[in-house]
Amino acid sequence: MKITLRDIHKHYGKVHANDGINMEIARGAIHGILGENGAGKSTLMKILAGYVQKTNGTILLDGRPVDYRGTAQATRLGIGMLYQDPLDFPQLSVLENFMMGLSHGLYSNYSGYRNKLEDSCDFFGFNLDPDAPVHSLTVGERQQLELIRLLALGVQILILDEPTTGISSLQREILFKALRKLASQQKTILLVSHKLDDVQALCDRSTVLREGKVAGEMDQPFDTRTLLEWMFGTPPPPPTRPEIKPGQVTLAMEGVFASGGHAGLRNCNMTVRQGEVVGLVGLEGSGQGIFLRLASGLEKPEKGTIRLHQKLMAGRDYHTFKSQGVTFLPTARLEEGLIPGLTITEHFALHQEKGIIIPWEMSRRQADEGIELFRIVGTPSSTVESLSGGNQQRLLLALMSTAPHLLLLEQPTRGLDMESARWVWQQLMSHADKGAGIIFSSVELEETLLVADRVLVFFNGTVVKDVKTRDTNLNELGRAIAGTV
Repeated sequence: MKITLRDIHKHYGKVHANDGINMEIARGAIHGILGENGAGKSTLMKILAGYVQKTNGTILLDGRPVDYRGTAQATRLGIGMLYQDPLDFPQLSVLENFMMGLSHGLYSNYSGYRNKLEDSCDFFGFNLDPDAPVHSLTVGERQQLELIRLLALGVQILILDEPTTGISSLQREILFKALRKLASQQKTILLVSHKLDDVQALCDRSTVLREGKVAGEMDQPFDTRTLLEWMFGTPPPPPTRPEIKPGQVTLAMEGVFASGGHAGLRNCNMTVRQGEVVGLVGLEGSGQGIFLRLASGLEKPEKGTIRLHQKLMAGRDYHTFKSQGVTFLPTARLEEGLIPGLTITEHFALHQEKGIIIPWEMSRRQADEGIELFRIVGTPSSTVESLSGGNQQRLLLALMSTAPHLLLLEQPTRGLDMESARWVWQQLMSHADKGAGIIFSSVELEETLLVADRVLVFFNGTVVKDVKTRDTNLNELGRAIAGTV
């Protein structure tokens, strides 16, 4: 289908998220939608997908004006969206999630749907176990499941919101191969991203949004410098940090074993000192996730010792870790970090000292301050699910403790453009400069080498490399991630 957007506006109170957007997307094209956080790209795509209602404007499909409300009506018109956080049911199986919206009645043809699921996986090269619970899948695998479910519903226009955020390079290659196959079948693909590499590798044409308006459009071959100028004005400089002298040991693990992810964690021995920034890299499920949850008290080790400031912590709960100055920022924003349906003010209220009376005035003031300090595009009354992925990430950062001893961060710049990521790292480094230890996971090796003092490489549940960033490079880390140390 050909898509035409005419003079699309969207207001959230005083916020003008989309301001008179005009755009055309050809049938069978892979069209990139670029822009920094808050540029309006996710809002525009949610309007097209029926998740958000436009304030004004016209949408045409193959030249025919359409007006619809809700994602179900959009799906019937052939429009589907794969969100940053896949919309699935983690406790159900892969097959049961695939059947959502497809099956009818009490007696579903499970064998027939299983065959459809397996045929789709074979066609795209996906490796999904129909009987596996969805909560055991990586972000990339959940994304694959949602993709084939949307296609089974008959979607002809597929919108992907930051699809390569939080997935491995291998899963990125598999996804891009699948999208090219779909485009060859004349399905229309819209790729929402702030990553120029993704757009360069995949898209035929790209539109750049800035401050809710179209800043420019360009066909392949893309001129990177022009795209960056449209997105940011002047490309931002990278963050810099002088070499530090670490202080006393903040966190120590000795002979730690635990289950979780694909590989669990085996015989982990490491320390992190005051003021030290440590990056965790590896294929998804290699041990980084369970490591951070052990260090935050969300998971308990099967064997081994964990110490915070020399205090034995193994077996203690999350609240005990938190009382010792540990702050954990999860990658699953709407599942673990935020509560859908609650406003920004209500989230700040939840962070107050427990008591009979909720200090609403203080919470509203803190919400205003957090919105301003962390540049969140929203208002104190905005619900968290109405925020873009990048703004949800900023809110999580705004809710962090102001004086942590240890920061544990799962992909802290997930979904953020380079300017926002640079700014976030400036805020995080200010904690390190005051003596906080920082441990973060990332799928971006360049980012890790840029901001970390040390890198731990995980492979199959084991730390196979512990090296200072000044003593390694991308190729060496890549080999270690692949298990060829």
